[in-house]
Amino acid sequence: MTLPTHRFRSPLHRRALLTGSLALSGALALSACGSSDSDKDSGSGKTRTVKTAMGDVKVPVTPERVVVLDTAELDSAISLGVKPVGATHVEAASGFPGYLPKDKVSGIKDVGAMMTPNMEAIAALKPDLILTSKIRHAAKYDQLKKIAPTVMTETTGFPWKENFQVHADALGKRAEAKKVVSDYEAHTKKVTEAIGGPAKAKATKVNVLRFIEGADIRLYGEQTYIATLLKDVGLGRAPIAAKAKDGFSYDLSPEKIDLADTDVIFQSTYGDPKKAKQTQTVGSGLWKNMKAVKSGNVHTVEDELWIQGIGYTAANKILDEMQADLTKK
Repeated sequence: MTLPTHRFRSPLHRRALLTGSLALSGALALSACGSSDSDKDSGSGKTRTVKTAMGDVKVPVTPERVVVLDTAELDSAISLGVKPVGATHVEAASGFPGYLPKDKVSGIKDVGAMMTPNMEAIAALKPDLILTSKIRHAAKYDQLKKIAPTVMTETTGFPWKENFQVHADALGKRAEAKKVVSDYEAHTKKVTEAIGGPAKAKATKVNVLRFIEGADIRLYGEQTYIATLLKDVGLGRAPIAAKAKDGFSYDLSPEKIDLADTDVIFQSTYGDPKKAKQTQTVGSGLWKNMKAVKSGNVHTVEDELWIQGIGYTAANKILDEMQADLTKK
């Protein structure tokens, strides 16, 4: 089983703790990213200059053959109405994220595993734009830019909103991006009202747990993608979330799972439940005596959507599920 490095801390991979440590700097760095408004006529057509984590990059004014090398970039493209000609997969078994509409991903060429994209397959698609991040493919940048203009953000995950703006800029979809953001903001307000308004939302303390095969149980901190959604809805966080290393995660063993207790828990599992310690944990006395468990406020969610999905399309689906879970009678 291959685990994407920024989301997992397993013995097989050194999970990119950089996601947490770089998240703030990435967000700051990317907040200044954008493109110049001056178009220049190059030999193959008009181009724009986009500010990226690797410096200024000239891209086509209207890219037509886009390749994306991670799930966040794929989500951004789909959210903006762009179907890439190629994309990497996270797992050979699952392919592209299942939460994305099938008609939006059908026909996209699989160009290999996310951490080891097939350069020949990418080149064969003759892309005019490649989207990825430094944390993923900085070492492959020189190869990629020889194939097509390559726009990299610093990292992935936490600064997803800033990254989305860079993706939109590179794709020539700034107007569409404004609508996507506006619709999302309206959606978060709708969820806040549905669960009882800002005051009730703030008083509801939430934890997000992930059981991971081959790793400790992960309690997500404040500088993560899912944390930004909770914040946008106005939900409170249990104090333990602030103890997350680099803002990313606070790791637990089954014997200390009671430290995760709070009003509401959203839990997901990656890999085999037994090997991920999910089975033994939820069957323990510690788990069964937790307040969230006793009150029926533990909600099992899809790992692929809530944790692996990063972007506005994923966010809107998560918001729908969040509202449904928090308004159950």
